[in-house]
Order: sequence, then C-alpha cells, then structure tokens
Amino acid sequence: MRVVLSTYGSRGDVEPMAALALRLKDLGAEVRVCAPPDEEFSTRLAEAGVDLVPVGQSVRALVSGPPPAPADLPKRAAALVGQFHAAVLGAAGPGGAVVATGLFPAVAGAQAAAERLGARFVCVALQPTMLPSPHHRPFEYPMFPYPAEVTDLRELWKLNIGTMNALFGAAVNTHRAAVGLSEPDNVRDHVLTGRPWLATDPLLDPWPGPGGAEDGAGDEAWPEVVQTGAWILPDERPLPADLSAFLAAGEAPVYVGFGSMPLRDAPDAARAAVEAVRAQGRRVLLGRGWARLAEVDGAADCFVVDEVNQQALFPQVAAVVHHGGAGTTTTAARAGTPQVLVPQMVDQPYWASRVAELGIGVAHSSGRTPTAGSLAIALHLALTPRTRERAAALAAGIRTDGAERAAKLLLG
Repeated sequence: MRVVLSTYGSRGDVEPMAALALRLKDLGAEVRVCAPPDEEFSTRLAEAGVDLVPVGQSVRALVSGPPPAPADLPKRAAALVGQFHAAVLGAAGPGGAVVATGLFPAVAGAQAAAERLGARFVCVALQPTMLPSPHHRPFEYPMFPYPAEVTDLRELWKLNIGTMNALFGAAVNTHRAAVGLSEPDNVRDHVLTGRPWLATDPLLDPWPGPGGAEDGAGDEAWPEVVQTGAWILPDERPLPADLSAFLAAGEAPVYVGFGSMPLRDAPDAARAAVEAVRAQGRRVLLGRGWARLAEVDGAADCFVVDEVNQQALFPQVAAVVHHGGAGTTTTAARAGTPQVLVPQMVDQPYWASRVAELGIGVAHSSGRTPTAGSLAIALHLALTPRTRERAAALAAGIRTDGAERAAKLLLG
C-alpha cells in the first residue's frame, strides 16, 4: 500500500511524520513524505529511511524573513493549495492513503489530490486548538479577532467557520473548481473531515470529546476525534563529546532553547536567559535554534549547542526553558524534567497552560520576550522540589506508541 504523508510547517510538523513513516514502513507500506525543502528536514527523514518530496518555500527562510503583509496572505494560501495538490497527486496513487497536517491550505491541497485519486484521506492535528470542541476556544487569528462579548464556545466555533472561509475559502475553492471538484460552503469542516486524528499524548492533552446535551452535542455536529497519542521519532544519536564533557563538569545545567522560533529580540533573550539561570546558581546550556542564541560573555558556565538529541539531553538537565511547541513539551515531559514555557504563537499558549495545570512546570506570563527578572521568577518555581517530583511522577505515564497505533489504524 502506498501512503503519502504531507505537511507544511516547522520541525514540530515534520518530525512526527517521520515517526509515522518509520512505523508504516515496518508494516510493509510504501511511504513518501511531502514537506518543505529545508535541509534539516530532509536529513531527519533520511535518518528514518524516508525520502522527502520537497514542496514549497523553505520554512526557515519564510519565518526568519520579514513578516508577510496581510494583503499577501491570499496569494500565499493559493500557492500552498496548488503546490501540495500537485505534489501529493504525483506521489500518491489510487487505493492508497494520504495523511496531512500543517498549514491549512497545504492540508486542503493534499485533500483535493486524495479526492481526485480516490485515495483515503486523514487530516491530523498535532495540537487540539484547531479542532472544534465544546471544551475549548478556537484559535484566534490576529486579523480576525472574535467579539469580546461572545463567550459561548458554540458561538465562537460557528464564528470560526466564517473566519476560515474568509482566510482560505477563495484559495481552496478556486483551486477545487479548477480541477473539477466540488466547492464546499464550509471549508473548515470539509478539510478537517468528520473524523480527524489528534496526535497528542492523552495524559498531557486529554481530549474529552463532546458529552451530552449540556455540551451542545444535541445541536452541533462536533467531529469524532481519534486520539492516537503523540508520534515520537526514536532518536539514538549520541550527544556530542564536548557537550557530554560540559554536562559532566558540574551540576545539571538549565537548557534554554526556542526551537523553530526566530525571536526578533534574540540577543536580548539570550542575555536575559543567562542572567536568570545564573541567578538560580545554575549553569546554562543554550540551544542555538532558529533564534541563533549565542554566548553573551564567554564564561565557562555557559555552553551553546546546535541541533541535538533532546531525548538523550533533557534527562540530564535541571529544567528546560522553551517556546512551548508540542514536540518539545512532550519530550521534556517524557524526561521527567521541569519546564518553563515562553509561548510565542498558535498552540504554544495552550501547552504552557497545560504544563502549569499539571504542575510539571511554569508558564511564563510576562510576554513573548522574557526579561532576566521575569524568567528568574518562573525558573525559581520550576526548580522547586515539588515541581521536580511532579514532573518525575508524570513521566512514566507518557505514551511512546502513538505512531505505531496510528500506523496500524491506517493500514488495518
């Protein structure tokens, strides 16, 4: 069976697809992954034995450049729909399956290709805020804020349909009409389908689903969400020798890294992080990432590392300070290491709130760019014995079989 996995996003979108691809190959499927052309993505896929079908512009170049003007969004959306439709159409086949996640227009393009081929289509969410539910608010696009007076979740999700149509309806339906497909009035629900998958850990992110009439189940068609567990790519790479030497040279350091977030004020963020960690009497390990965090004074208590095996690293640090991506949050939780989340966008505020609610870390609540003072307060709380004990206790409950379960569900 041929399976095409499709995504357009950062490493947090691509690596779960690599994890699923690996499990699908173990079960005998022929797998291709359509994803952005960034070299780091192709490298991770190659390590899993999966070829990349490059689609669209480099994500790193896109997010590191000037923010796009609102007037450019329709053109960008239309381009993604067309690019992913063409790529998936060329990579998939009749009787196979297409699994898509990432930016909405890319998912819509992949779905259109699956429809034309008669292939099975599965829409996957790597975080819950994109899926309609009577239990949480929809994600809010800055250019389409919801009225402050509307607080009913059912009403907000109805407004969300209009938001998604306004943002993506023309791009999606113009393309669908051009290739001979129907034009749905509600592009959100058409693309999500009535049975989307949620690839998150049920302990970190329990999906309650619609309940009885009190949740609106009687007058709202909520999707039937299938939660598989997080798709975790096993990482057996050893840590670099110089990093291992730094770890062995003293007490466990605090890791600070913002992954695929470029951070417009990165030099100030690095300086603030170093000062905040030192205020706790700890050494500092900076993850360079797309923010390009760098040493601030060359002192021996600070070490900078590039892309590294976080599964091996996080159990050896005292705390993890990060942006709040789903993958980093799950990896730190598996390690039993306290976290400080400094959310930047999209689902990251949600993960910050979950970590705080679970007591396994702290949500930085003083804006997207931490100061030495605000980060020191959060770190002080994260490094308490209570938080460490709670993080260690919860770690054993994190599932590691999500990708395997998803692969069996897809091929079963």
